[in-house]
Amino acid sequence: MERLLGKRIVITGSSRSLGRQFAIACGREGASLILNGTNPEALAASVAEVRETGAEVHPVLGSVADETTCIDLVRACVEKFGGIDVMVNNAGIVRDRTLLKMSAEEFDDVVAVDLRGPFLCTREAGRAMAAQETGGHVIQITSASGLVGNFGQTNYAAAKAGMMGITYTAVKELASKNIRCNAMWPVARTEMTQPIIDRIGKSAEELGFGESEDVALALVWLASDAAAHWNGQCLTMNGRRIALWNSPQEQDIRESGAPFSMEELESHLSSMSPLPIYERTRG
Repeated sequence: MERLLGKRIVITGSSRSLGRQFAIACGREGASLILNGTNPEALAASVAEVRETGAEVHPVLGSVADETTCIDLVRACVEKFGGIDVMVNNAGIVRDRTLLKMSAEEFDDVVAVDLRGPFLCTREAGRAMAAQETGGHVIQITSASGLVGNFGQTNYAAAKAGMMGITYTAVKELASKNIRCNAMWPVARTEMTQPIIDRIGKSAEELGFGESEDVALALVWLASDAAAHWNGQCLTMNGRRIALWNSPQEQDIRESGAPFSMEELESHLSSMSPLPIYERTRG
């Protein structure tokens, strides 16, 4: 089926790995695509592979850390296809190091691509979508690091958590313009996750990682009209397991008709049990 027939989609970081599989899957379902990457050879290879699906596809070379690249991505989609329906913020890099050893440059490099890039692309796509009667849809590709943290990834976790903040804010600001914003946490074996799999010494399946081409199917559904009733949602998918995440919410609420005294505050807080930190279960 051509679930994305007529959809005009930009996918950042689509020259390799999961981003390329996103593009291939969308191309097979009839989408017209703008692809992006920083390596010209890899981007050309991705374009060629997606073109084999029969999709119309055009490349935009450059890093989403650069504002001009984000502007060019949206402009290319509008000029080539007459508008933009879906922006997929997938581009990301890692510079893993433990918190106490991480340099400011390693932090800044990751935040520039993984958070500044999605902000700029969301802004530019939102401006173009707001000018269309049809509105549009922004999909943020997040990670477990941004939802629950991960050892050695302070920079990546901060950026991916920031993407969720963009998502929830965009829902509030852009709904009136018929623009939706959702997030997806793909649990897939990729160039980025393979070192983790190798270090642990178990198979990807044992650790709960799916294959990229299987995980990409969830992105297809999310980009399709079948998901038109979704807004502000975070979907996780590993090919064999799907789930939705709650946005943060209050627990164990205590209220008083007057401001708490220090003694009352101490009594209430001392009686509260700290909430457990979420531990991801594999598979």
